[in-house]
Amino acid sequence: MTGYGRPEGGGRSGVGRRELTYAVVLCVAGAGLALWAATRSWSLELTVRPAPLPPVRDARSGAALLPWLPALALVTLAGGGALLATRGRVRRLLGGLLGALGLAVAAGGGYGLVAALDGVVSRQWPALCLLGGLLAAVGGGWTALRGGGWPAMGARYERPSRTVADSAPAAAGPAGPSAPMAGRRTTEAWDALDRGEDPTAG
Repeated sequence: MTGYGRPEGGGRSGVGRRELTYAVVLCVAGAGLALWAATRSWSLELTVRPAPLPPVRDARSGAALLPWLPALALVTLAGGGALLATRGRVRRLLGGLLGALGLAVAAGGGYGLVAALDGVVSRQWPALCLLGGLLAAVGGGWTALRGGGWPAMGARYERPSRTVADSAPAAAGPAGPSAPMAGRRTTEAWDALDRGEDPTAG
C-alpha cells in the first residue's frame, strides 16, 4: 500500500495507461501528419507555351514523387490504432514495426528536403513529412521498449462472461406443481392437432 491506502499496482496501471495513450497519439498524429503532407504539392513546374496559350502547370506531390510514402504512412496510422488492441510481446513487436515504418516515412521527407526538384519547390511539406515520421518512430520505439508492461486499454470495460451457476436457474425454468400440468396440456394439444381436431374447441 502506498500513500493513503492506494494500491501500488493501481498506480502502475494508471501510469501504463497514460504511456499507452501518449504512444498511440504520437503514432497516429505523426502518421496522419505525414500522410497529409505527402499529398501536398512538393514542386510546381510551369511550361511556357506560345501566346495566347496559358502556361502548363505541372504540380507533383510527395505521393507522385515517392509512391510508397503515403502507403507507409497509412500503414503506420492503422498500426497506431492497433496498439490499443494488443498487449505484452505482441504489442512490443508491433511497436518495433511502427518505429521502423516511422523512420522510413521520415527518410522520405528528408529526401524531399534535399532532392533537386524541378520548378518551384515547397520544402515545408517534406519537412512536415519528416516531422510526422519522427513522431511515429518515437511512439513506436517507446512502445517497443516499455509497451510489454502496459495494460490493455479498455480491459476494465469488458463484460464478464456468465458462469454455469448463474445460467442454471434460468435454464431450469419455473418449478412447482403447475409445471407438469402445463406440459401435459401442451402434449394433448399437439396430439389433437395430429388427429385433425381443433384443440381450442370446447
